[in-house]
Amino acid sequence: MPSPTTHTEPPRRKMRQPTVAISFFFASLLASLCLPGRICGQTQADPRSGATVQQTTPAEAEVRSREELQAGTSLTRNGELQEAIPHLLSARAAGADSYAAGVNLAICYTGTGNYKQAISELENLRSTGKGTTAVYNLLAQASLADGQPQSAWNSFLAAVALAPDDEKVYAYFADACTDAHNIEMGLRAMSLGLSHLPDSARLHYERGLFLAQLDRLDEARPEWDRAAQLAPDTYIGTQALVQRDLYDGKFKQAIERVLAAISAGNRDYQTLSLLGLVLLRSGALPGDPGFAQAQAVLEESARTNPEYSPTQIALGGIYVLEERYREAVEHLEIGRRLEPRNPTVYSNLARAYQSLGDQVKAHEMREQFARLLAHNGSSPESSGRTGP
Repeated sequence: MPSPTTHTEPPRRKMRQPTVAISFFFASLLASLCLPGRICGQTQADPRSGATVQQTTPAEAEVRSREELQAGTSLTRNGELQEAIPHLLSARAAGADSYAAGVNLAICYTGTGNYKQAISELENLRSTGKGTTAVYNLLAQASLADGQPQSAWNSFLAAVALAPDDEKVYAYFADACTDAHNIEMGLRAMSLGLSHLPDSARLHYERGLFLAQLDRLDEARPEWDRAAQLAPDTYIGTQALVQRDLYDGKFKQAIERVLAAISAGNRDYQTLSLLGLVLLRSGALPGDPGFAQAQAVLEESARTNPEYSPTQIALGGIYVLEERYREAVEHLEIGRRLEPRNPTVYSNLARAYQSLGDQVKAHEMREQFARLLAHNGSSPESSGRTGP
């Protein structure tokens, strides 16, 4: 069975949980220059033209495959998914590890919306005996995004069978269900996860979110309370209680809760981002002290971790309101790369590009916004999720 450390694990793109630590395959590179004692490519004449051409030796082909795989994996890690694809295809053609190349290609295809290509890559790995937890996990995400809920559920169950006690299996699928607005399936998945991990604060938190989106708040509140009990004085515990406060309309209490967490020493990029999002959710507008405070903590969060999507999207929205459109585009484009299926990104980008006079980009963003709403069948705010 291939080692799970030879690829990039499925990326987390959602707005509600700490960034998951990701393992990547870093191929060891051999020297690319012909040095004394090294076998170099041989030359021979092209029989058609008579010109001398360079022939690649197996050793050189191996070096190239490793270099291409490393380049593709590095680009995947940095979120440059479209740019990574040619390198990964070249690596595979040159004989690179088919598992590492295939999983990374599937990640890139999923992240760029090419779900059928992702499914094809993953099915090929599965059919050749390389059906790891990561493969089934990605297959579940891509299938759900492609409108194949039964296939997605079957792949999710296969991932669970391989790693029933791996919290990430359920967390990734929760994200996919939220993206696809399949709330019932998300709730079913979290219930299954809690049958294996009854003391997972994360899964209780997620189950509460799905219940709330089904207007079952009386059942959601105990889930959030349980998450806070299991993980007191942690980010997920604070987030659970904040989520409960917001659903109950207790904005002042939610703000005070996050401020208390920061005062207690939790001044990390996630908690700062959460404070900014809660301040905005409470109705803070330009000119209000709360709005200025939200902007300040979001800017600090972005400086600390520029790859955190909730911060980038919220900060871009703030700059749109302040008519700082070029800065808004800079942050929203990062948000789009990290969350390509978030309608809020496109609505704000459309306004920003329109104000900058880029009619082509504005039209492109409006079209994508409309497609996402049609696919989701709901408004951008329908997820009920406030942030990280």
